[in-house]
Amino acid sequence: MVQFENAGSESTSSGASAEGDSKRRRSGPDGKERKKKRKSGGSDKRNGTLPKRRRPSMSKPARDLRDEPPPTPGAATPEEEGGGGKKAGGGGGGKVTRSPSPVVDFDGLSRPSAGTRERLDETPEQAAVRLQRMSGAVRTILECVGEDPDREGLLATPERYAKAMLFFTKGYQQNVRDIVNGAIFHEGHNEMVIVKDIDIFSLCEHHLVPFNGKMHIGYIPANAVIGISKLPRIAEMFSRRLQIQERLTREVANAIMEVLKPQGVAVVMESSHLCMVMRGVEKTSSTTITSCVLGCFERKEKTRNEFLSLVGVNRR
Repeated sequence: MVQFENAGSESTSSGASAEGDSKRRRSGPDGKERKKKRKSGGSDKRNGTLPKRRRPSMSKPARDLRDEPPPTPGAATPEEEGGGGKKAGGGGGGKVTRSPSPVVDFDGLSRPSAGTRERLDETPEQAAVRLQRMSGAVRTILECVGEDPDREGLLATPERYAKAMLFFTKGYQQNVRDIVNGAIFHEGHNEMVIVKDIDIFSLCEHHLVPFNGKMHIGYIPANAVIGISKLPRIAEMFSRRLQIQERLTREVANAIMEVLKPQGVAVVMESSHLCMVMRGVEKTSSTTITSCVLGCFERKEKTRNEFLSLVGVNRR
């Protein structure tokens, strides 16, 4: 019995010693017991605040709206849930009143304005009046620069220039859907298609002088392909307007995305601008490169690099 009691007392004393060591480890230099640190990001029960959500990375590229997965049948879109979705005729089964593309409107026009539609729908008599007004404006310019518009070499120049300007801007009278003309074929093809070195001539809207160069267009079909000649025709339509190169590149890409609905579209343009060759900084050998990538070309670096390599941009 004595021996048993000694063993019990020894066990009790060793337990008390271990407990004391544990308290000393938890306590700070001032003898007060430390409190466990709260994990970062946890909710604060004292003031009832929720943990802050991590901010998304700002390095990610902007996404095109068409990259989002299609809504499931019967599911309401965010616009419909918020009451912002407008339907044609006010009915639930009508068509959306705005095209999803920021470029192509209902009738296939791009960036349509009142002047665009007037020129598209004018009668031959109205077209003659337009030409006469433009010729008068060119004659005024000739007078203002110190020339004699009545001398032999300039007699027909106002009318010639007016006709040339109407030709340079004939893209305002063209329609994307009429250009495509139903030339979309379901071939089950899903590999990259590229048309490169498309000659482009356009007018800078800032100085009304030309810029020209090459455009490369690529897309990855979603089982449907477009007639090869339609890609240069779409590029030609947008270039025959008053443009800047950045917008021209974007408009071509958006229009192809709109009419074909492919997995992705990539457009690269290289050009020389006479507004910085003939005037301004006068750098005759400089070129400007712009690009617009949508869909899988934007999401997948490997696909984008393959396109750039095939058109020769990465080798320079």
